[in-house]
Amino acid sequence: MSQILEIDRVKARIRALTEKTVQNGCTDAEAFAAAEMVGKLLDRYMLTMSEVQVREETCIQAKVPMAGKRRGPIDGCVPAIGRFCHCIVWLDQGQTMTGPEGVPTKHYIYFGFDADVQMAVYLYKIIEQAITSETARFKQAHPHLKGTSLRLATRSFQHGLVKRLDDRLQDLHRDREESLRAGPGRGTALVLVKQTVVADAFRETKIRLRARSVTVIAIDRRAYAAGEVAGDGINLARPVTDQGPARLR
Repeated sequence: MSQILEIDRVKARIRALTEKTVQNGCTDAEAFAAAEMVGKLLDRYMLTMSEVQVREETCIQAKVPMAGKRRGPIDGCVPAIGRFCHCIVWLDQGQTMTGPEGVPTKHYIYFGFDADVQMAVYLYKIIEQAITSETARFKQAHPHLKGTSLRLATRSFQHGLVKRLDDRLQDLHRDREESLRAGPGRGTALVLVKQTVVADAFRETKIRLRARSVTVIAIDRRAYAAGEVAGDGINLARPVTDQGPARLR
């Protein structure tokens, strides 16, 4: 298979994976089983390219709408998703009108190679769906919680869940980097070239990023711990094969 055909084949697989979402009929577990494949496909895509092709790659950006007017628990996963997919990410403070009723919405923006950005948006949406699903299960399991207690426990659960997912995404990222270093030297070299290309392209946008302040919130420790346990139960490691949806045990 020629290099161009192999690159096209991998790009087609990436597009197919990004369409594998809960909204299209997959269960949460099946959708999350694709997470490790994200890293494998992105590495495979890059390794099919020559250094010249990597240097000639065009960077794009994609917007992901925030679920509400304020930052939510998923905010804690956003940087880890960016690192995992080798993207630069920021919160666009400007609001755009979206939806049938023209609701003003802020967006997270991922910037990088086309395939990397596609995967970053995919992971964001899958994690967002998991937070919704796991929160519903948490509320069903604690029907005694009402009013202020319910709001505190729910927020704490979500932050615990996101913190655990953030840790696991960072672990997956570290495993990818170690795997590339352990393999042929070409892999590490191409990663460095990619990082340079993305950084140079981002500088050309003239966008200036500012560090955000850290908000301290009150938490329900038991609910937070329950969220961490839920984060452990979400399948981020088992890959999806080319033969169809994974069957999880």
